[in-house]
Amino acid sequence: MITRVGKFVFFFAGLFRNRERFSVYVNLVFEECILIGIDSIFIVAIVSTFIGGVTAIQTAHSLVSPLVPLYMIGLITRDMTVLELAPTFTGVILAGKIGSSIAGNLGTMRITEQIDALEVMGINASSYLVLPKIIAGMLMFPLLTILSGVLCLYGGYLAGTLTEIITAEEYVRGIRFQFDGYNVMFAVIKAVVFGFLITSVSAYQGFFTRGGSLEVGKASTDAVKNSCIAVLIGDFVVAQLLMA
Repeated sequence: MITRVGKFVFFFAGLFRNRERFSVYVNLVFEECILIGIDSIFIVAIVSTFIGGVTAIQTAHSLVSPLVPLYMIGLITRDMTVLELAPTFTGVILAGKIGSSIAGNLGTMRITEQIDALEVMGINASSYLVLPKIIAGMLMFPLLTILSGVLCLYGGYLAGTLTEIITAEEYVRGIRFQFDGYNVMFAVIKAVVFGFLITSVSAYQGFFTRGGSLEVGKASTDAVKNSCIAVLIGDFVVAQLLMA
């Protein structure tokens, strides 16, 4: 375990040696932003909308006391969404989608000796291939998290009003009640951390793939598993640091 952590640290440090020109990275980052961000909007939107709806309905059925005002449904949905559901669910979803894709692509490049060819030409392959992915992940994950949060709240609004468990006015009142803007910043910081963890861990798994096509599949599976574990650990650590 310690050996793998040390190898990962050296791998990350190597991303900043012998880099290419800045203009090269700009184009690569834009391409990765499309792959990581734009291509993930649909799955994030679908999952977030339904998660918000389910959260509102289950919260309403849990608040059985007549002493609890209805707008608490919106309040609880808002706090759960902003603090945990939006950043963490988005991170786990993208760990599966983005993590497996990054590991699979880099693993395929490794076993087909494309990475070796780059290194023979004097190009820092890890920096050229991995650094743009990490930067794009840290840029796009916060945007996807914000989108997820908005759609979670909208999903709760639709579920609550269509099932008539709460009126639109009460739901909006709950969302606005004692709103703390720091919670949004907290979610964005979480998303940046998750973006770094998922892209770097997945790239590490794919970059050091050895063998054939079976090992590429295994690297993709390990990337998803390790990324999810990293997201959960990162979630706990960030919560302890920022909410203490």
